[in-house]
Order: sequence, then C-alpha cells, then structure tokens
Amino acid sequence: MLRLTWVQPEDLLGHELRQAAQDGRDPSAVAARWRAAGGCEAPARAGTSAEPASPYLRLLAEELLDELARLPSPLTAVEPTDLASIRALCPNWPIRPPDEAPLARTAVPRLEAAWLGRAAGCLLGKPVEKLPLEGIRRLARATGNWPPTTYFTARGLPPDLITAYPWNRRSATTSLVENIDGMPEDDDLNYPLLNLLLLQRHGKAFTTADVARVWLDELPAGRAFTAERVAYRNLLSGFEPPGTARHRNPFREWIGALIRADVHGWTNPGDPAAAAEQAHRDAALTHTANGVYAAMFTAAAIATAATGTHDVHACLHSGLTVVPPASRLAEAVRHAVRLARAYDDFDTVVDELHARYSPTHHWVHAVPNTALIAAALTHADGDFTGSVSRAVSGGWDTDSNGATAGSIAGLLAGSPAALPEHWTAPLKNRLATSVGDFDGTGFDTLAHLTHTEATRPCPHPRS
Repeated sequence: MLRLTWVQPEDLLGHELRQAAQDGRDPSAVAARWRAAGGCEAPARAGTSAEPASPYLRLLAEELLDELARLPSPLTAVEPTDLASIRALCPNWPIRPPDEAPLARTAVPRLEAAWLGRAAGCLLGKPVEKLPLEGIRRLARATGNWPPTTYFTARGLPPDLITAYPWNRRSATTSLVENIDGMPEDDDLNYPLLNLLLLQRHGKAFTTADVARVWLDELPAGRAFTAERVAYRNLLSGFEPPGTARHRNPFREWIGALIRADVHGWTNPGDPAAAAEQAHRDAALTHTANGVYAAMFTAAAIATAATGTHDVHACLHSGLTVVPPASRLAEAVRHAVRLARAYDDFDTVVDELHARYSPTHHWVHAVPNTALIAAALTHADGDFTGSVSRAVSGGWDTDSNGATAGSIAGLLAGSPAALPEHWTAPLKNRLATSVGDFDGTGFDTLAHLTHTEATRPCPHPRS
C-alpha cells in the first residue's frame, strides 16, 4: 500500500507536539488525549508511519493539530515572521548600498566556485545522511578519512560496520568515491535551480505567490519533503501564502527554507538586506519564525561572501544582523561561534552542540543545523576543505549542511581553480535534476545564468 508520507495527520501530530514544547506552548492536554485514543506520541521517523491510522484516529489527529495551532506562544513577540516586525527587532539591519553598482561586481568564476562548492559539500554529506554521529565517525575512521578530507568510501570497511551503520540507501550508489559520476540529483541543488527560474521569470521583485507558481509548474511533488511537501499539499488544497506555511505544518521551523537561500545571496552581492528580503519572500511559502530566519541569515551571509571578501567571520556577522537577536536561532548561532572559538578540537564543538540540541530537536530542524554550519565555517576560518569537512562531520542534516558550507567557502575561495581538484573533478561539470531543462547542465553555465540575474536591474525602486 502506498503511504503518502509527510502529509498524513497521524504522522504530523508527534512532530507538532515537539514543536509546541519548543515554542513554550503547553501540549500536555493534547498529548494525553492522543495517548488515550491509542495514538503514538513520539514523532514519526523521517516521513514514515508503520501503519495507516484508523479513520477515527486520523480525524482526531486533524482536530488535535488544529487545537495545537491555537495554543498561544510566549515567544511570538521576540520571534515574529512578518518582515516589518523582523526588521523592527534588528537594531543593526544592514544599510543598503546607494545604488545597484555593487551588483555588477560579482565575478562569474566566484559564482562557479559557489555552485561547485555547494555540489561538493552536498555530495560529501549524501551517503551519511540520517546516520547517527557515532556511525559517521566510525565509518570515516575505518577508512582513514577522519576528519573527512575527501568523499566517503566503502572500500575496506568491515561487513559488521556496514551492517551497523548502513549508508543512506538512496545515495550510496552515486555518492561514494568509487561510484561518483557527476552530481546526482538532490533537493539541495534542485532548489537553487528553481530559484534561478524564479528570477528569470519574475525578477528580484517576485512575490511569494510567484514562488508557488514556479513550484507548481516545475517541482515534481515527489521531490519535496517535510515543510515543502506539506506546503505543496496546502497549495493544492486551496491555501494561499502564508497559510501554506502554517496549516498543519509541524516542519515550518526546519531546514527547508535555508537550503533555498543561496541564489538570493549570490544575486545580491554587497547587499545583505536585499538578499534577506528575497529569502524572506521565498521562505514565507513554507516556513515561519526560526525556519525563516535561517534562510535570511544564510542569504545575508552569502551576499557578503559574494563581494570577494575572504573574511568568513564578517559574513556570519552580517547574517546575524537580519535575525531577531532574542530568537532561538540567533542565540544558537552565537553559542556555536563561541564554541568554535573556544575549542581546538572540532569534535568537542560537535559534542557540545549535540548535547544541547539533539535531545529536543529533530535532526532536520533549522536551529541546530544553522548553528553547526556557523561553527564549521568559524572553526575552519573559511577554508574550503575544512568547512565542508566540519559541516558534514557534525552529523544532523549532513548533505544540506555540507552544501551551504561549501557554497560560502566556495565564494570565499573565489574561483574553481582555488578549489581542490579531488572535490570538483568527480562532478564532471554536470548535475542531474528533474527541475526544468537543467538536467545535465554544467556548473559553468549555471554561473553565467546566475550572473545574469545578479546584474539585471531591479524593476522597482530599492527601499
């Protein structure tokens, strides 16, 4: 029987109970009703449910999801979602450049390095996605690749270790050293392609509704996960943004909007405010609060990195200027940066982050993953191999974290020639995708297309 994962009410309720607790909403009464009816309180694992719920339990889950949504959160004032309120809480919101001249200064080679870096970091993390931290460490150490300085391999691994920590089954055939043949399809590359289409069709003044239109036209539903799949379902059910992000969507503060943010930064070099505002309009389709902030933080950091700077710390500082300072995401990033500066051993940094966040947050949640990305970039001082290695070695959403770290570190490197060949050569200047007409496109071509959008004048006055 086909299970329509990530959208069934009984699959969503456990995740919403966890999100409610993180928001300071008291979900205990709802949880008690669900348990008394025979429902499972623990969140379903990664889009799965052992058996379909009975019609009664499914209806009850729908009712309880709506009841949880009505619970007030004490964090609303410090973690708003609308852009005006976010800006009002950010005392150091970046000042826009006086004109659009900086947009013309971004270099095509720098953008190609960003695309390549994103792909390489993603590819490094693909085979170990969903594995526990201990499993990642044991697999890499068994092949002499810890911390990882090249792609993972299964060569020489003892069978019992593979049995204990099996590679990600969807990725193992295309993302190990012995079988990489170009960049395989991944949502972490699909979304930048969608955002290229978004800018080509609607320009930088696009609306959230425009994002939805591009998705419905170009994104196969089966390529969307977590918040994106729920929002897609909500669009087809007649909801409009921002309701698409809120209706029965317990993944609204997960990492999905962050992985869509790169193009907004790439196309606004030197203008982190514009990058963050574009990322906000994109993220509002699927996410709220910290899920939106993660995208804005990333876009602003990338916009700063895209200017040609080599100072990763300035990029991360720029990212924090567009995030409400009392939010959980801002606090997590500041904490991660402090840890990265305090410890020479990055494994210690990772252990501290996992001790703090793993007991309470899903491995795809935006808060711990954004913190890990910031820690990796800080600890590596922006070095490419060091950045992607640390981001992936920290576990959680390994391919997404490797991709974002690789994008920023690629920009800092400045050109494809500055990236180590053992990362870029296996990509063969080719990526696979089901988005638009991009299948088989080269990263050099994507850099030129991105540059075109970066230098296209905005049709409306910049406020």
